[in-house]
Amino acid sequence: MKGIKLLVSMSQAMMILLLVCTVLVMLPVASAKRWIVGDKKGWTTNINYSTWIEGNNFYNGDWLFFSYDRNQMNVLEVNKTDYETCNSDHPIYNWAAGAGRDVVPLNVTRDYYLISGKGFCFGGMKLAIHVKNYPPPPVARATFSYFLSC
Repeated sequence: MKGIKLLVSMSQAMMILLLVCTVLVMLPVASAKRWIVGDKKGWTTNINYSTWIEGNNFYNGDWLFFSYDRNQMNVLEVNKTDYETCNSDHPIYNWAAGAGRDVVPLNVTRDYYLISGKGFCFGGMKLAIHVKNYPPPPVARATFSYFLSC
């Protein structure tokens, strides 16, 4: 009788383990992240934004949150050439519509070039980031037959 109970509890444990593994595989690998540009200082002068992005990975679905004085600054998306020369004359998009609290969705895998016009770009208020897709989930190494042999 003890042997039968042990066998039943082992099979129940295997089913629970299989169920847990299935649920874990179905969960998304990662979720979108909200990046506060410039952290506590926000989108302002005297911040090295190249240093700010170091070591960070930006993924499709993330978004950038800009906080700044809208009477003095803005957030413009430009092409690479305009980014390098701080030219704000022909922006791809003007993100400065939220009263100094603006969100840029990173919903396309590509390079983004963002600057502040009104001369602030020349003082370093520019941000270039590469957005990539999330890496694929890790491949499960253990098989069901492995668990049965334990």
